[in-house]
Amino acid sequence: MKNLTEGSEGRLIFQFTIPMLIGNVFQQLYNIVDSVIVGNALGKEALGAIGACIPIIFLFIALAIGLTVGITILISQYYGAQDFKSLKKAIDTGYFCLFLASIVILTAGLIFSEAFLRIMKTPAEIFPQAKIFLTIAFLSMPFVFGYNLISAILRGLGDSKTPLYFLILSTLLNIVLVSLFVLVFKWGIAGSAWATFIAQGVAFISGMIYLNRTHKMFHLDIKALSIDWKIFRASLKLGLPSGAQQMIVASGFAFVFRIINQFGADTTAAVTAASRIETFAIMPAMNFSMALSAFTGQNLGARKVERVKKGFRTTVVIASSVSLFVSILVILFGKLLIACFNSDANVVRIGYDYLWITGTSYILFSILLSANGVLIGAGLTAIPMISSFLSMWLVRIPLAIFLSGKMGVNGIWMALPIGWLAGCIFSVAFYLKGDWKKKTVVPLLLEAEEIREEKLIEPGIY
Repeated sequence: MKNLTEGSEGRLIFQFTIPMLIGNVFQQLYNIVDSVIVGNALGKEALGAIGACIPIIFLFIALAIGLTVGITILISQYYGAQDFKSLKKAIDTGYFCLFLASIVILTAGLIFSEAFLRIMKTPAEIFPQAKIFLTIAFLSMPFVFGYNLISAILRGLGDSKTPLYFLILSTLLNIVLVSLFVLVFKWGIAGSAWATFIAQGVAFISGMIYLNRTHKMFHLDIKALSIDWKIFRASLKLGLPSGAQQMIVASGFAFVFRIINQFGADTTAAVTAASRIETFAIMPAMNFSMALSAFTGQNLGARKVERVKKGFRTTVVIASSVSLFVSILVILFGKLLIACFNSDANVVRIGYDYLWITGTSYILFSILLSANGVLIGAGLTAIPMISSFLSMWLVRIPLAIFLSGKMGVNGIWMALPIGWLAGCIFSVAFYLKGDWKKKTVVPLLLEAEEIREEKLIEPGIY
């Protein structure tokens, strides 16, 4: 556990971000290796099939991420306030919420996977492979939800290093398995999906073993598991807007992919490759935002508003600098990177057009996420939700429909940075408005007398 309420703001945020960033680099490294193997060994149709599944999978993973936001906020603010009894209750309640949600989504996914692909207008030539991949992907949802909860618990406690170790283990295993299943056993696209299933299961189980053995506060005892309904309602109040935000982005992404699919398998394959590269490009901004959210939660719990403001300014400078550097690399080497996935000239051309159009606006994305990081950490999760709705559904999607009719696929790409700009203006305006300074979750959950009593409890007794 790490206390983020003392010491240099910039150093703490940077140190907190780096393990998450390294972990995500490893995670995306698997995605890159998987796509390179599939694209070259199985062809652009298989690569396109994975790409057609990405927005559907992302839609449900986004829900898991959103639901864990409420728990993360509670944990970080309880820890900042040194309220250890409520901290334990929040962790137990989080287990219940995520387990239930994962089972519901697993069931729905297996029943409606084919319908999802038809709604997405998946091209006929890649439909059979996409169905196989998506069905197996839904089987791994309990692992995905469980791992996200474990990571949320540890981040809320100021520990961003431990999830890194689980991600490295999972990624290395994934790379070995996909090479074995696809190149040696010749299992086709199913081999790629089963490799991911096994690796995600290992990450989740490893995380559970760590939590259960490290400290009794983290121990999961099914028989003694208790649900605090006050905390449950508070986590939903905080988490549902973030869940809705993630779903807004994910559903919007799916709708945009529906437009993309109508331009054929080459375009789907090109965007699959380009999106893998872009994930690396925007990853620093996403990780700095998550770090800033945990930093904000702890410091508001400790009533240190000025530290949050300094943390925001520092995060904007660092994240924007990194985004500028990444933008230059993507524009300079985009064609070579796309060709690594599939050397088809048309795929390379379409993919590079996507990268240079969107790559010029990564700084906007960094500023947008930095502002959202403060707002989420403060519990104002509805504002990022509205910002995402504005960016995606009121700006990007209408522009993508309109511009694609005038300019072809490049019109779809041009709509993305314009949507980011709209969301950036909205979120930064609310940050500057300053309502977040008055927000802290702890007093809203328990009466002052209860807090005074529970803060007397030492963390070691759990």
